[in-house]
Amino acid sequence: MNVSPDLQSCLLCDDVRREQNGKFILIGLFDALGVPNFPLKYPRICMVTRWCSGEGEFTQSSRILKPDRQTPLVQGKPIPVRLKDDLHTATNVEFFMNVEFETPGVYWIEVMLDDRMRLTYPLRLGQIQAKQPPQSP
Repeated sequence: MNVSPDLQSCLLCDDVRREQNGKFILIGLFDALGVPNFPLKYPRICMVTRWCSGEGEFTQSSRILKPDRQTPLVQGKPIPVRLKDDLHTATNVEFFMNVEFETPGVYWIEVMLDDRMRLTYPLRLGQIQAKQPPQSP
């Protein structure tokens, strides 16, 4: 019997570690980036998803879309989601390596379960001025 789960969370961060007791440590959570220059090659984006309140086997897929909301910038690989019953959770960690953002703008994170959209949210990238060193008198 399959009972479609809820997506409890989806977070972007720079790195993820797992302790011996099974707890996850998320490092550098973000929902926006400000950088002085584009194009930007971001070395690693970690996407952490947690599914709950479901039962059965499913397939998660995710991607980052360009600002046109149509063109994939990067596409993740299919990830199995297995829930023994509605009391268990499934946590997935996905890594996107060397992601190249060509321009500032609003990019879009999408998470699907069995090819059904479950979440979409913005990732804002802006260009900021680099700090100038103090001038000597």
